[in-house]
Amino acid sequence: MIERFLKPYLAEALKDTPVILLVGARQVGKSTLAQSLRDDQYQPQYLTFDDPTLLSAAKGNPSGFLDSVQTPVIFDEIQRVPELFLPFKVAVDKERSPGRFLLTGSANVLLIPNVADSLAGRMEILNLRPLSQGEIEGHREDFIDWVCGEEFELPVVKFAEDREKLFERMLSGGYPEAIQRNSASRRTAWFSSYIATLLQRDVRDLANIDGLVDFPKLLSILASRSCGLLNYAEVSRTSGLPQTTLKRYVALLENLFLIEYLPAYSGSLTKRMVKAPKLIFTDTGLLSHLQNLTWDKIKFDPTLAGFLTENFVVSELKKQLAWNQTRVQMLHFRTSTDIEVDIVLETPSGEVVGIEIKSGANVNRDAFKGLRVLAESLGKKFLRGIVIYTGENCVAFENNMFAIPIGRLWNSR
Repeated sequence: MIERFLKPYLAEALKDTPVILLVGARQVGKSTLAQSLRDDQYQPQYLTFDDPTLLSAAKGNPSGFLDSVQTPVIFDEIQRVPELFLPFKVAVDKERSPGRFLLTGSANVLLIPNVADSLAGRMEILNLRPLSQGEIEGHREDFIDWVCGEEFELPVVKFAEDREKLFERMLSGGYPEAIQRNSASRRTAWFSSYIATLLQRDVRDLANIDGLVDFPKLLSILASRSCGLLNYAEVSRTSGLPQTTLKRYVALLENLFLIEYLPAYSGSLTKRMVKAPKLIFTDTGLLSHLQNLTWDKIKFDPTLAGFLTENFVVSELKKQLAWNQTRVQMLHFRTSTDIEVDIVLETPSGEVVGIEIKSGANVNRDAFKGLRVLAESLGKKFLRGIVIYTGENCVAFENNMFAIPIGRLWNSR
């Protein structure tokens, strides 16, 4: 089993919180992680609501069902029984001992009316994302702590990796089952089945809709707009879906942890800023499947390489937020004149690290254009600017501007 870096945080939560909700996309490893916590002190029973009998019993008489269950217990696929959340509240108010209920969900149950309110102060929520590159390689990443730290120093070592192997990382993504497939064709088969399962189970469970046939097409359309600002009017015209329907479908995909947004940064800036968020896919393996990307296509098309690399870096840093010690907000910066910085890391004190992402193996001063504008706008709040690129050397440019190989994301030396 691959070590998940979220595990110690989940174990700590079980020691002081009555209800822990572990959420994430289907097949990222939530059930495996939850059951791996068993030890001499923690021996929960495991019940999954993929079992039709358990599902029927829990939906038919949620209070009676919960009363009949001995704790501690792991409830898998809890989004299928939102009726249990009020009985959870009652049970916890009667006995507030920690670690009673460990819930896993493949959909964001907090979007279900009254669920969040019913367990306020009683439940901790942890988000398990697809495997990070550090988890795959077996060593914990510290990139955010490093670039945001006061004692920032450039490593002298090189971060060399064959370009084809590097992009193979991006094409494979981080779903445990997908990365175990030994060929691109076998990954394609897995992702095709994965999408079919989502349509037949999760989408039907969460929404009473007739347009399941529209979802594969919509996913592909959205994938082609990854790392861009989502224009609902344009996507509506392309997909043939009314905007009201489109917004409901997009919200459903976000609810299933397939897509997410990178909010816009404004800080205290007075110049006109674009406030729209960027659309991001949570896994570049799924993104690549939806766009039919291969190494042969990418190596001859800088545009394809560019948006895939940007999505990959954003999603990797999103994963690292769960275990790096530095608390930051992750945003993007764009002016009304289209000057942009791909990622802005903002600390609680308001200090900022800007990150620009390039798919090329070489960097020149032009790559820092957006970072210079951000630095001039922020003054002393600007800590440093980073251009992540696919070369191998860490290089200092002008004041507080650095080119950093993409391999430093998951390697500290």
